[in-house]
Amino acid sequence: MSNTHNEISSEYLRVIKLRFKEMKSTAERTFEQLDDKMLFWFPNENSNSISVIVKHMSGNMVSRWTDFLISDGEKPSRDRDEEFEQTISNRNELYEVWNKGWNVFINALDYIEEEHLLSEIFIRNESHTLIEAIERQMYHYSYHTGQIVYIAKQLKSDDWTSLTIPKRVNKKDS
Repeated sequence: MSNTHNEISSEYLRVIKLRFKEMKSTAERTFEQLDDKMLFWFPNENSNSISVIVKHMSGNMVSRWTDFLISDGEKPSRDRDEEFEQTISNRNELYEVWNKGWNVFINALDYIEEEHLLSEIFIRNESHTLIEAIERQMYHYSYHTGQIVYIAKQLKSDDWTSLTIPKRVNKKDS
């Protein structure tokens, strides 16, 4: 690889690690704003609670990123349907499940070298370059992080503290 390719690869790895860590932090700052009951709330049987989303994300991370260079990302041991059952019972367990997935994923990202980026890996027997697989996860995890934030904003309503630049409130003088 040329020097320019090495620089681009190195920068890509730096940026994706930063973005995923920011995504994790966004969700965690959301959890902090919620009482325990809110972590398990869901509006109807067709919707997921924050705890179920956490469980699904963690299950996905462990399956996709354990031995990702040498085994399919959909591990035979994964029970995806079970991930959508409300089995986490408290905040501590939620964080244990959350951190288990993120630890596997961040360790995998830290393991990746520039020469791995164009390697072929498999998810559900479908071939992807490692870059494609990373971007697939960027989409997937940001989708669910957005759901976590949206649920929390609905539950907190006026008591929500913005995680980014707060919306300006235009107040007219009386």
